[in-house]
Amino acid sequence: MPNEHPARLASHRSMQAVREKTKQAWLDLFTDDAVIEDPVGASPLDPEGKGHRGKAAIAAFWDANIAPNKIKLDIWHSYACGNEVANVGKITITMPNGMQAVTEGVFTYKVNAEGKLVSLRAFWEFEKTMASMSSS
Repeated sequence: MPNEHPARLASHRSMQAVREKTKQAWLDLFTDDAVIEDPVGASPLDPEGKGHRGKAAIAAFWDANIAPNKIKLDIWHSYACGNEVANVGKITITMPNGMQAVTEGVFTYKVNAEGKLVSLRAFWEFEKTMASMSSS
C-alpha cells in the first residue's frame, strides 16, 4: 500500500494490531501525547469524557478493553481527508464469558506529519451496544 493515505494506513495498522493482539505494535502507532476517545464523550468507559491521553492511559485502555476480548472489525466505507480518515462500520466484541456485543459507528484516526496517530475517536452509542448484547 505505498500510495495509501497516511491516516488510512495508520487505521489499517491499528486494526491489524487489534486483530493480532499485538499490544506493543499498536502502542507504537501512537504519539506520546495521543488521545483515544472511545466512545466520544462521557460513558462508563470514560466517565469524565476526556479521553485516554498519553501512552500509559492508552496501554491501560488496551488492557481493559482489547486484551480480554475477541474483536472483529468490519469497515464498510472509508473517507480520507487532510490528515484524517473516517471509517464507517461495525465492531463485534466477544467477551470471555461468551457474551457478544455489536457496535456500529464512525471511527476516526488523525495522524501527524510522520504518520503517527495523534487521535483515535470512535462515534458510537453505548446504550445501543449494550442493547445488542447476546450470547454467541
